[in-house]
Amino acid sequence: MGRCVKTLSDAPKAEVETLAAVLTAEQVAGSFGIGRRTFYSMMAHDEEIAARHKRGKAKAIGVIAQGLINKARGGDTASMIFFLKTQAGWRETAAVEHVAPECREAEESGAVERLRTFLDVIAQRHNLAATLIARPLADGGVELSVDDSIAPDAGNPP
Repeated sequence: MGRCVKTLSDAPKAEVETLAAVLTAEQVAGSFGIGRRTFYSMMAHDEEIAARHKRGKAKAIGVIAQGLINKARGGDTASMIFFLKTQAGWRETAAVEHVAPECREAEESGAVERLRTFLDVIAQRHNLAATLIARPLADGGVELSVDDSIAPDAGNPP
């Protein structure tokens, strides 16, 4: 068998709307000397209590929103930005550069450019190596020659 559901008399029910405008549900419950869970249970079982709580919250939000809109219309930049972010989907994005201090120092000293040049030389050697033809010699050595048909253009390194 379940517990008996508590309820509020007419005067406290009317007070719920006034209190809900400025207090959380837990604070409203505390003002009546009951717990938050009990108050939520009462709202679940008594539509009038729930409606008054909802109406009180809505009225407070309406008053604050109207004040915000008035400030925004009056030229208050912070109010304008807040309104646009919350109601018009505006957002601020900041580009974040993830560069370690060591890398920044390397870029400033020219080390990064020297590394790129070094890697380009290695790539050219690799491309040249791909065009080499190795022929075994009778004495056990190897003769290397360049296959001109697949050699990279010396004027246009990779």
